[in-house]
Amino acid sequence: MAKLTQTITTDIIEWDIVNWKQALLFWNTHLQNETKSLECLELGGRRGGPSLWLALNKHSVICSDYENPKEIASQLHKKYLFQKPIQYEAIDGLNIPYEAKFDLIIFKSILGGISRSGKNENKQKVVDECYKALVPGGKLYFSENLEASWLHRFARKKFTKWGGDWNYLKHSEVNDLFSNFSSVSYATYGFFGAFGRTEKQRGFLGRIDSLIMPIIPKSKRYIVYGVATK
Repeated sequence: MAKLTQTITTDIIEWDIVNWKQALLFWNTHLQNETKSLECLELGGRRGGPSLWLALNKHSVICSDYENPKEIASQLHKKYLFQKPIQYEAIDGLNIPYEAKFDLIIFKSILGGISRSGKNENKQKVVDECYKALVPGGKLYFSENLEASWLHRFARKKFTKWGGDWNYLKHSEVNDLFSNFSSVSYATYGFFGAFGRTEKQRGFLGRIDSLIMPIIPKSKRYIVYGVATK
């Protein structure tokens, strides 16, 4: 496994590093059990962080977004040397043009945007499209923003320009969302980190979160991450 240095972790996660890196650590424990090179797809990979992580671990990757992300994502990827180059494609998560193709599909924080403006059914549609595109036994690595507490909902509407329109995933939706998969393992994390206005503030609040997680109800945390197996 590629070593997750602070620089690499920051390049992969991009923002709210202290809390969102928990997803990366969780995924890492699963990926290290893979014994062969995998065919992988990142959805919503505008900047290509998860694609970078997979490529650093010597897996073949298609980095995709609704519009081809090559112009932006390749700027990050060019910082690193890969045995297998990353490919780039325009792929709509609601209509993935592959069937039984990938060993692994990964996405980070895309369901709320694809299902915005009340299109709640799009959450399930994306997950079902991933299921279709995976080979039997293939895995979906996911991390998403949760609705969390009333305080999170208030702050997002008040201080985030897309907060009132973004369709945040509810904790109660997670099991149903992945019910077609043979198994799903997931965890939740983070409370105060979401309120930081700068990365320095988010880092400080994230360190507080690491101390208080045992007493924060899972339904009140704002990040969910996991692995679902077809």
